[in-house]
Amino acid sequence: MRTAPPAELVARLRSAGCVFAEEEAALLVETAENEAQLAELSNRRTGGEPLEQVLGWVAFDGLRLRLRPGVFVPRQRTTFLVQTAAALAPRRGVVADVCCGVGAVAAALAARRPDLDLFATDLDPVAVAVARENLPDQVGTGCGDLLTAVPLSWRGQLGVVVANTPYVPSAEISGLPPEAREHEPLATLDGGADGLDLQRRLAQQAPGWLAPGGRVLTEIAAAQTDAAVTAFAAAGFDARVRISAEWGSGVLVAQLSE
Repeated sequence: MRTAPPAELVARLRSAGCVFAEEEAALLVETAENEAQLAELSNRRTGGEPLEQVLGWVAFDGLRLRLRPGVFVPRQRTTFLVQTAAALAPRRGVVADVCCGVGAVAAALAARRPDLDLFATDLDPVAVAVARENLPDQVGTGCGDLLTAVPLSWRGQLGVVVANTPYVPSAEISGLPPEAREHEPLATLDGGADGLDLQRRLAQQAPGWLAPGGRVLTEIAAAQTDAAVTAFAAAGFDARVRISAEWGSGVLVAQLSE
């Protein structure tokens, strides 16, 4: 039977604005090896650092994934992107996860669809190093801009390109929770004026990498539906957006027009 976390710690976390103070306190106690480490972890959390970075891991789609300070923390809503990709990827298909961060999407896809041939890329070498720790040996990784880090031998072979690109409009960054804007790299959040800068570049890059019938799947906000569809249509895609009421997120599904 789990012992209740110290009331003083719960009170500190609650005063710092932690909504789930009891649950967070229990996780901190479970993670710390001694009182000194518990004090260190607690101070980091009450100082505003994301809980997942303090713990060194995040729960995502049934997996426990490693994290480091200063990297993007996978959001639970991205589970809808994983679900959509798992449903649409062809049997024994070749899939590239770009803007992979710590490898959350690729790791979840590897667990859900072990038949897939997966490769994960990110521009940040620190994120790629963490992804390498989270991914099965058979999943390749590369460091580079979008699809440029995918092996050239995969060109024209991709059944799916899946991407959780930054998509927060620049003017809205200041409204994000402090733990995000102060502790996660700006490049993982800021998507440009309307949030779709990387989406547009991916739409232009992807056609040369896709196999016939291949798709690009990206996470977007519901308010970006029209602009995202227009961006991919301009690159020759037939695009639709799926909205999940369960997860509160959207996924653009773009397939090259026949």
